[in-house]
Amino acid sequence: MKKSLAIFSALFMLTSAASASPVADRQALMKDIGRSMGVLGPVMKGDKPFEAESVQAALEQLKADAIKMNAETMFPKGSESGDTAASPKIWEDAAGFQADIDHFRTATAAAADAKPQDVDALRVAMKEVGASCGTCHQAFRVKK
Repeated sequence: MKKSLAIFSALFMLTSAASASPVADRQALMKDIGRSMGVLGPVMKGDKPFEAESVQAALEQLKADAIKMNAETMFPKGSESGDTAASPKIWEDAAGFQADIDHFRTATAAAADAKPQDVDALRVAMKEVGASCGTCHQAFRVKK
């Protein structure tokens, strides 16, 4: 019984610690998005061959990551300082920021749901995803 309680307590502490920093949470999510883009980008450029299974997995991961993106929990007031590339504009224009998140969600869902079967179809599916990333990064990310 004591061993079970100790294990439960340790897991609870680890879970709490993992979610203790919105900055770390959003950086981890952005890195995950970057990994998916790292799979898709070289395929779209023609540097890597189109493999439907890996492309679809990356698109599904983008879609899942977009769903996880939450302005209130990942960008709460007070999390604008420290080691972050988040622009103060996020908190000054919360509605605009949320609109960009919504656009990203819609674009990634459409790309994943399109299930592209060749590189040309992937490029079409990713056009709006790329546009949504660029728009948000231009407006709401500090360039380092």
